[in-house]
Amino acid sequence: MSDAPSAPTGPMLTDFVSFYLYGLTSQPYRQSTDLAKFGELYSLVVGQHGGLGIASTFHPYQLVNEAGVSVWFTAYAQLYAQPNRLALFAEMTVEKMSFVVIPPATFAEFHRWPDSRLTTDENPIFGRFVPFVIPFLVRKDPELLRWDAEFAAAEGDKNRLRPYLDAVNAAIKFVQPAPAFVLGFGEFDEQQPELLIERFLNCRDLLL
Repeated sequence: MSDAPSAPTGPMLTDFVSFYLYGLTSQPYRQSTDLAKFGELYSLVVGQHGGLGIASTFHPYQLVNEAGVSVWFTAYAQLYAQPNRLALFAEMTVEKMSFVVIPPATFAEFHRWPDSRLTTDENPIFGRFVPFVIPFLVRKDPELLRWDAEFAAAEGDKNRLRPYLDAVNAAIKFVQPAPAFVLGFGEFDEQQPELLIERFLNCRDLLL
């Protein structure tokens, strides 16, 4: 007698991609209880893609704890811990719904990676212009993210792109008020976290 196929237990981490907005501020670690605003920011940046907004901003050295667990993996674990995770995942997949999770307070602690180039000892400019990151965990989808679609539509014309970038900078103010501003958007590779560090280093000379 053959065994009956097991019921699905929930979404896999490989069903998602880790993305982030990144920029500069005076205080990188900030939270807001306005989860609706986090949802609006997700829609503006990610667009019609299911996934999870993460209700905090972080310094890059807060994104991965000493155990090597990232805020993106923690967001996935929070989804997986929900008794109705299959229904939530179905809504992300079929209806492209997004939800917001609150990360554990343990991510307030700094953990310097082996890559220490964002420390003020190595680059004092990052004491004045402090890096921050807003993470998103997004359901894989072949369609372009809103950010990429806006850039593609602008065809390299900065004037055409400016209204969208202004809207993104305005949308972060509820959690990252002025003088914070966005530099860009990227995908986090847990196998190569130093690539995130390099995004800030590429902007360093413009700040000097």
